[in-house]
Amino acid sequence: NAITTLWLTAPLFNQLCETNPYMFKHVKKLLTGGDVLSPKHINMVRKANPELTVINGYGPTENTTFSCCFTIDKKYTNSIPIGKPISNSTAYVVSNSGLLCPIGVPGELWVGGDGVSKGYLNNDDLTNEKFISNPFGEGIIYKTGDLVKWLTNGNIEFIGRIDNQVKVRGFRIELSEIDKQILDKFSE
Repeated sequence: NAITTLWLTAPLFNQLCETNPYMFKHVKKLLTGGDVLSPKHINMVRKANPELTVINGYGPTENTTFSCCFTIDKKYTNSIPIGKPISNSTAYVVSNSGLLCPIGVPGELWVGGDGVSKGYLNNDDLTNEKFISNPFGEGIIYKTGDLVKWLTNGNIEFIGRIDNQVKVRGFRIELSEIDKQILDKFSE
């Protein structure tokens, strides 16, 4: 269909890559994200398609899915950076005490800008916990729960989660909710 720009979630990208890493030969730009990228799969596709530009598109749904982007221009073996904030967006790496973290020091990623939603429908408690007035500037920011750090080149590296949330097939799962359900069943 002469597609030149393509956006895929990380799990779908990995699956397609395993099937045929050459299938992207006519694509000029490939954006992938929605979960941690697999260096193995990214490297495989970049090697098979040297003219392809691959971009790590990071961002939670609460910030209209894109907060940061990073053009992958070399082989990575461990973690692929999530990049810098996109236009009209902000990103802060914040300590447990609410202070900005210096380069190289891990902290929670707080994102802001034009894409931040107004909160969760019918869930004021969670909205008030995660969406706060920006203490570093204007507007509202979303506390992602992602543990990150600034790199010396101005990009952000994803490290993990600050809580026990995991993703299963693209769905966010709170392990504490599973624990609660199990404990409720045993207490019956």
